[in-house]
Amino acid sequence: MNTKYHMILGSSSPRRKQLMEGLGLPFDTATIHGIDEDNLPKDIEPADIPLHLAQTKSYAYQKPLQGNDLIITADTLVYQEQSVLGKPQNHEQACHMLRQLSGRCHKVVTGVFLRSSEEHKIASGFTDTTRVWFSHLEEEEIQYYVNTYKPYDKAGAYGVQEWIGYIGIERIEGSFYNVMGFPIHAFWAFLKRCKVVEFL
Repeated sequence: MNTKYHMILGSSSPRRKQLMEGLGLPFDTATIHGIDEDNLPKDIEPADIPLHLAQTKSYAYQKPLQGNDLIITADTLVYQEQSVLGKPQNHEQACHMLRQLSGRCHKVVTGVFLRSSEEHKIASGFTDTTRVWFSHLEEEEIQYYVNTYKPYDKAGAYGVQEWIGYIGIERIEGSFYNVMGFPIHAFWAFLKRCKVVEFL
């Protein structure tokens, strides 16, 4: 397995880094700053927000892409009906979000965008959607999780791979890794379609 590209994961998420490492391809990481996630096009649908933000992050990468550089950016969003659940700002917001998710189904959408130094070759992306069903969460369970895990860096105020996922998620329809924040199976398929990876 080989790639001619120098892949750069534009994310500070340890979960995305872990999933990328699982592919066995070399890559570097970079943190992208200065993204206003609240500055969205008017009337944009929730399902379209992650790819829009992933593309915005791509073009906010401050170093010029050179040679065989390939920048990879992603954004994950949780929404229920038309209500978007972003990253909670504090303890009360996190608890409120988990109360909304309790006993109900919600959707997790991740948008991934890839851009090479020669944009006519690669400058496109995709989204992946997973439906998640939570069982009824007791208030004590919500308080324990938020106090212990402090999920303030996670859309929807939860990590599927953490305690709340173990005790609270009844069913998932779609990719588990998408709920973690990076649909690695769809990413791999996209790499193959774009001829980024090949087997020698």
